[in-house]
Amino acid sequence: MKPRIDATQFGSITLGGTVYDHDVMVCPDASVQRRKKKLSKAVYGTSHTISLAEAKHVYHQGEGAQTLIIGTGQYGRVGLSPEAAKYFKRKRCDVVLLPTPDVIGTWNQAKGNVIGLFHVTC
Repeated sequence: MKPRIDATQFGSITLGGTVYDHDVMVCPDASVQRRKKKLSKAVYGTSHTISLAEAKHVYHQGEGAQTLIIGTGQYGRVGLSPEAAKYFKRKRCDVVLLPTPDVIGTWNQAKGNVIGLFHVTC
């Protein structure tokens, strides 16, 4: 069972009672990993645009996932690159992008094979 998002504030997210002070990815098996944002920084110089390389990494962690829910930061600054958006479309993986505070209800109510990617700052 995937961990619930209990809360988020600038610089942290609380999942199932555990506070993380970095971006995280939640896999369909409920494991929580540090986000590999260096894959996007290498291409764009920032982790605010999700690169194709990061998209492939995320999808591989949750192979066959039907939905990717992205918390785009406290102020909604993260987005998909055009290449990443096309990749998820080809994989038939729906993508939900919402500011991290606004994504809590969506994540907590999500059913099925879902991946979460949560940016905890801007």
